[in-house]
Amino acid sequence: MRNLTMMTDLYQLTMMYGYYKHGMSQNEAVFDLFFRTTRPHSEYSVMAGTQSVIEYINDLHFSQEDIAYLRSLALFDEDFLHMLEELRFTGEIYGMEEGTLVFPYEPLLRVRAPIMEAQLVETALLTLVNHQTLIATKASRVVHAAQGDAVLEFGLRRAQGPDAGIYGARAAVVGGCDSTSNVLAGQWFGLGVKGTHAHSWVMSFPDEISAFRAYADIFPTSCMLLVDTYDTLRSGVPNAIKVFDELRAKGYEPVGIRLDSGDLAYLSKKARVMLDEAGYPKAKIFASSDLDEYVIRDLKTQGAKIDVWGVGTRLITSADWPALGGVYKLAAEVVDGTVIPKIKLSENVAKLTNPGYKKVVRFYSNATGKAMADLIMLDEETVDESKPLRIYHPEQPYKTTVLQDFHTRELLVPLFVNGKQVYQSPDVHALRDYNAREMDSFWEEYKRVLNPQAYKVDISDKLYDLKQRLIRENAKRDVYALSLIHI
Repeated sequence: MRNLTMMTDLYQLTMMYGYYKHGMSQNEAVFDLFFRTTRPHSEYSVMAGTQSVIEYINDLHFSQEDIAYLRSLALFDEDFLHMLEELRFTGEIYGMEEGTLVFPYEPLLRVRAPIMEAQLVETALLTLVNHQTLIATKASRVVHAAQGDAVLEFGLRRAQGPDAGIYGARAAVVGGCDSTSNVLAGQWFGLGVKGTHAHSWVMSFPDEISAFRAYADIFPTSCMLLVDTYDTLRSGVPNAIKVFDELRAKGYEPVGIRLDSGDLAYLSKKARVMLDEAGYPKAKIFASSDLDEYVIRDLKTQGAKIDVWGVGTRLITSADWPALGGVYKLAAEVVDGTVIPKIKLSENVAKLTNPGYKKVVRFYSNATGKAMADLIMLDEETVDESKPLRIYHPEQPYKTTVLQDFHTRELLVPLFVNGKQVYQSPDVHALRDYNAREMDSFWEEYKRVLNPQAYKVDISDKLYDLKQRLIRENAKRDVYALSLIHI
């Protein structure tokens, strides 16, 4: 991964300069990275980007070229620029493991570091986590809609640039896709790569059957034929069957056919009958053509005979929700080892932040193994698993739930301690398997493609009381300041 230290907003550097000039550079700060809302008709998101965060932090440094460019801006003095030359990350980062199901307001990353370091990394952390979590979530929804069928990601040509295509492919596999068409992503991350041929292959030959024979001759053990270049049912499928017969006579079995246009439900059902009657019940039907979770759900409902789904544009661009909306907010300062909580107020209730040095605990039913609720807590708090626990809705405290007969898991794991990496990310296939287990641990009601049931994410009593106290204190401070204006 290339050095991304300069992938930041200018105001991060100007704030760093301000901290430096005011003698605040070693003040310790705690920041939370989280999002406020999920995409429409989705209750959960899938964490991704943790490995990219680790690579970014490990390579965090300003090169001589970077310093020369910053000097050219005529904003910073030489002492500050010299300090940047020596800057490395020295703090701690806790984060969610990739593949974890996550929910609004939960800290996906918790950064505790000297304020200049914590401020500098904001933009890059948001860029890395926002995009990859967005794509992993879309992939998860598509895979869930496919109900166990294989899903291939092949959106590279429609991605918003190379990075979006490459890291989007990885995120899609974290979210449950089986493989990708992206060769570079396959090389970089060890992803499975898949592909057949395009319409141009068929059109380059005198006729369809010549094109099919040529492809089968080159790839006899992996023959998948695109059958909709001219007429799917009148020529495409019949010609494919002829070539399959020729392959079988040579001792090979075909993989199947691919549909890329038309009424996929109707065509797949007709093609399935034709293949079965010709003696190819194991030949798979691969489908593509502007698919997403909604289209796949409907096609499954209509009895489409599709075995493998190729999903491109709408997955790699997250077409219906193009931005996660993650934010990075100051939650506390640490002075002489004492955590001083901070809160951001707003006339918009949704933009109130949760103060303090926090963790996220997930509760699981001992009887079913299913997730029951998440609780955002202050880090020093503990949970007695032997006793029932009443939790309260963070904005509507009259809504309560009593949890009992449960066990818990803390979701934030250490990534960096004292500036040193302490976490080794599993390979992407292990992350996909982990995500599958995560999905299995949630009831189907939370995973519906449309109108899912709301999953309970609450804050602890202690955190609630702290939040209300800080709101009141800030309100009093505002009243006092207003009174001074009128004196």
